[in-house]
Amino acid sequence: MKKIGLTIAAVAALGLAACQNTDEAVVNETNAAATDLDATTDEAVADVNAATTDALEAADNALDAAGNAIDNGADAVENAAEEVETNGL
Repeated sequence: MKKIGLTIAAVAALGLAACQNTDEAVVNETNAAATDLDATTDEAVADVNAATTDALEAADNALDAAGNAIDNGADAVENAAEEVETNGL
């Protein structure tokens, strides 16, 4: 009877040890996945920030170009008006 009891205790101890190792492996895998997720999130945030900066710079450049076109058009109208005033139609 003692041998059966010791055998059951040994099997239970091995089973418990196996579960603890598995739990530790799961924890390690979970930590690794969380680390990967953090790195991926950081990269995504950096990419979005860079894209936002690029888009804002492009919009600013487009507004500058539009302002320059308006100034050039106004200058052309002014020059035409001066030409009419000076030389007539």
